[in-house]
Amino acid sequence: MLFLTFFIGLIANFIGYIPPGNINLSVVQLAINRGIKEVLKFLVAFSCAELIFTFGMMNAADWFTQQVKLDMVIDWVMVVLFGVLGTVTWMHRKKTPTTKKRSKGGTIRLGILLGFINPMQIPFWMVTGTYLITHQWIGKGIISLVVLSAGSAAGAFLCLFGYAKSAKYMKEKLDLSTRAINTGIAILFFAFAAYHIVKEVYIHFFKH
Repeated sequence: MLFLTFFIGLIANFIGYIPPGNINLSVVQLAINRGIKEVLKFLVAFSCAELIFTFGMMNAADWFTQQVKLDMVIDWVMVVLFGVLGTVTWMHRKKTPTTKKRSKGGTIRLGILLGFINPMQIPFWMVTGTYLITHQWIGKGIISLVVLSAGSAAGAFLCLFGYAKSAKYMKEKLDLSTRAINTGIAILFFAFAAYHIVKEVYIHFFKH
């Protein structure tokens, strides 16, 4: 039963990270600019934070579902997050990656930070977690939730590592410049921020 719980968590979160978002694009950028070794450091730290985040979400799912303005808060947090990431990426788009040794702590801290500041995972686990529990695919006990969270961390690691490897492969095959890739990522960040703004404007001015 615990193995199945782990596998469910792995598959669920693997699928959850397939759609492009702030984490996926950050991993792609890291792979292009710093290499796979730095990506692995990031992903280990991120996955540890993801385990804790998922466990907390599963325990607080009932409370989150009762917060009527949660969607609005998440949208505006994502606007700020995508805006900041887009601005930083745009400002550094012309910088050429250097081969000098970088701080190990910087990549690890970034992984931990993004692991906990991950608003898009809140609605994902609210829906997925409630579905899994109500359909009795997993138990409500602490051990079951820890195992599910461990599977969730593994799923995030595998999916994001796939993104990183694909990004490196595409860069090498298409011979894209780092500037072109960073510019594209920055534009996507701004596009995602714009999407959340339009969504909120539509909800408040056209649906009421």
